[in-house]
Amino acid sequence: MLLMLSQWLAEDIRAFNVFSYITLRTMLAALTALAISFVIGPVMIRKLTAYKIGQSVRDDGPQTHLIKAGTPTMGGALILVSIIFTTLLWADLNNHYVWVVLLTTLGFGVIGWVDDYRKVVYQNPKGLSAGTKIFWQSLIAIAVAVYLVGAAELPAHTDMIVPFFKEVAIPLGTLGFVVLTYLVIVGTSNAVNLTDGLDGLAIMPTVMVGGALAIFAYLSGHVVFANYLGIPYIPDAGELSVFCGALTGAGLAFLWFNTYPAEVFMGDVGALALGAALGIIAVIVRQEIVLVIMGGVFVIEALSVMLQVASYKLRGKRVFRMAPLHHHFELKGWQENQVVVRFWIITIILVLIGLSTLKLR
Repeated sequence: MLLMLSQWLAEDIRAFNVFSYITLRTMLAALTALAISFVIGPVMIRKLTAYKIGQSVRDDGPQTHLIKAGTPTMGGALILVSIIFTTLLWADLNNHYVWVVLLTTLGFGVIGWVDDYRKVVYQNPKGLSAGTKIFWQSLIAIAVAVYLVGAAELPAHTDMIVPFFKEVAIPLGTLGFVVLTYLVIVGTSNAVNLTDGLDGLAIMPTVMVGGALAIFAYLSGHVVFANYLGIPYIPDAGELSVFCGALTGAGLAFLWFNTYPAEVFMGDVGALALGAALGIIAVIVRQEIVLVIMGGVFVIEALSVMLQVASYKLRGKRVFRMAPLHHHFELKGWQENQVVVRFWIITIILVLIGLSTLKLR
């Protein structure tokens, strides 16, 4: 909205042309989302507390978590409100990629909200069944994938780019692209959700990966930089940097309230939505493998659950003391803050490796 206003004002006052720069609007989006979250965050936490929207805690996990029972959850709604409002404020609303990402994020957020609502309001510990969640996630992911196939203007837009190699790309074709898009969106969404088990554990890696994707989006949408770096040029993808800026700002503000000891938890409404957002942006800028690298913490958390379940069903034995992996380390004696900060450090390293793929080809 503000972009259209600035373009109209720029016809008479040239100084307003500065708002046409994506880099400026990305920074302003981050600051705006940060400010919105700081303002409405305390109000939302008080409301969640008053309505007794509290988190239930498993009694078979680390005993130190029992004191967290009753802590307000569904705080991810705060992140979504900040991201959506800020993106509508600063992004180019004529950009179809912006709407694809916004609607995907909102769709997965609704699924998470219904799941959380059933858990905390109807006291149904299972919330939505796994099958129901996967069904709706799949429906959204496949619809998005089909739309992106139709919107692709070049074959490279559906090839899977292999990082660290200048001219290596795997042709996927229409079906392959749809399958890959589905796996990336649904997989990332659920991986972030599984990671969200300790105070601040999921949101900071999300912020770091989102910030890195902002760089990839900006460079992919700039024909000169894309050609120089040897990455696919995706017209209009640069505008996704504004969304990533909003995600980064909203995430940092949420961390203020979610850091140990957490005043509020994200809940499925935030984790599923943020994971889906990272996945769809990575697909659009054709950096799915880089997302796997940068989001390595999410990947290993999801794999730990899969290995634990498979091992127990096939062998009757557990691989880890408890899954997801962060609980395993807690039960080994690590303090919660140790697990969280060490996983953050690992994410920083992985994000730097992911960014290095821009030049190391």
